[in-house]
Amino acid sequence: MFTSRRKTEMVDPAEALPGRPQPGFTLPEKHAVLDAPIVTDDVPDGLEVAEFGLGCFWGAEEIYWQLPGVWSTSVGYSGGVTPNPSYEEVCSGRTGHTEAVRIVFDPDRVSYADLVKKFFEVHDPTQGMRQGNDVGTQYRSAIYYHSPEQEQTARELTKIYGDEIARRGYGEITTEIAPAGEYYYAEAHHQQYLHKNPYGYRCHANTGIPFPGTS
Repeated sequence: MFTSRRKTEMVDPAEALPGRPQPGFTLPEKHAVLDAPIVTDDVPDGLEVAEFGLGCFWGAEEIYWQLPGVWSTSVGYSGGVTPNPSYEEVCSGRTGHTEAVRIVFDPDRVSYADLVKKFFEVHDPTQGMRQGNDVGTQYRSAIYYHSPEQEQTARELTKIYGDEIARRGYGEITTEIAPAGEYYYAEAHHQQYLHKNPYGYRCHANTGIPFPGTS
């Protein structure tokens, strides 16, 4: 049995689930909210990709698809070792993935820095392997950067927000900052879940502290 205690510990890659060479499902071509595809492996010229883990990916995706300048969003699994994991496998804690949202955006309309600031404001980056009542490595806070410029921005803004919340009595930020690796799209029913189920579950644990300099 993979105990609840071990669900808060990163799996040893040697003990991770084997996964599969291909996903066992297909995705719709069109995003349910935005005039864009769900699968964005080929990003149009002039657009960029951001990738975050901030707890349950249903609520995370809903937050980002509403932002002006965001062209497409999807939910998936990042930061792990098991190829093409299922949702159930990710939730077991035995794949190493976190629930992630992939955002394709127009940097002329919304900056990467603004997306990172929103990331910090809408979840609690100090909770380690959980968000609120959601416990497990799949709920850890993470920023997976796609360029050296994104890494620099992520680290600088993490320091700024960390100093601000420490001043207000919070602990250290536990956000994982790492280069983006393989992103595995989640199953079709998870994509734009809260558009299809508007009264569905939203975690949205957060500190309540705005990013310094934002209203």
